[in-house]
This record gives sequence, structure tokens and C-alpha cells, in this order.
Amino acid sequence: MIQAIDHLGIAVRSLDEAVPLYENALGLRCLGREEVASQKVRTAFFDVGGVHLELLEPTSPDSTIAKFINDRGEGIHHIAFRTDDIGGQLKQAAGAGVRLIHETPFEGAANKLVAFLHPKSTRGVLTELCAVKPGAEPKH
Repeated sequence: MIQAIDHLGIAVRSLDEAVPLYENALGLRCLGREEVASQKVRTAFFDVGGVHLELLEPTSPDSTIAKFINDRGEGIHHIAFRTDDIGGQLKQAAGAGVRLIHETPFEGAANKLVAFLHPKSTRGVLTELCAVKPGAEPKH
């Protein structure tokens, strides 16, 4: 069911400041930016050998990413695994005793459905499951 690491989410204060770092210092190319209003973030994606880096900028001081930055500073926020059956993967995780943050997937960036597993159940790592929405092509 898990197919690959889809992306690493990295919390940043400003995409306008962070994107040039990844482009100029590392030679990566930004694949695009997108706002996910429901999560109060703007994202920018980079491809690194088939695994994406997703920079996450908060759009509101009460967003999860803003709270993360205030508590811990900028840095790695989560790891996302691509699955071909997000519902089945959530059931498997719950059946193994993992606490789900989201029992039902919701729309995330890049035409994907996403859901998170609680880090208290995953050894301190916020874990995202994601799958391309049925009938859609992934944006990145």
C-alpha cells in the first residue's frame, strides 16, 4: 500500500526568502507554488530524485505551521508517504493502534488527498499519508 516517500514538509517563515536558498545554494528548481486555504499555508515544491521537498509558509498566525515555527523554529515538519489506498492505509494504522489526527482524508496540495498520523503514536514523527485524488493528475 505504501509506494514511496512522497515528500518532506519543511516549515518556513517566508517562501520568498526560502525558495531562493534552495534554488541558489542547492541548484534546485521550484516546481510551483500553491495556497492551501483550508490548512492556512502556502507551499512551494522541489523535486529531488523523485522525492519532493514541500516548503510550508503559514498564512495565518493560528495555523498549525505558524504554531510549529513559534514553538520549534523553522525546519522539518513532517514526512509524507504516498499510498495507492489512503483509506485502507488509515484503517491499517488505526488497527495497529496508531492515533489518527484525521480519520477521513481531505484535500491537500498538488491534487492529493491527505491525512495525518499523530506523532505520539509514530515515535515523534508527524506522518502524512497522501494519494492522488481519483481522476486527477498530481501537480508535482
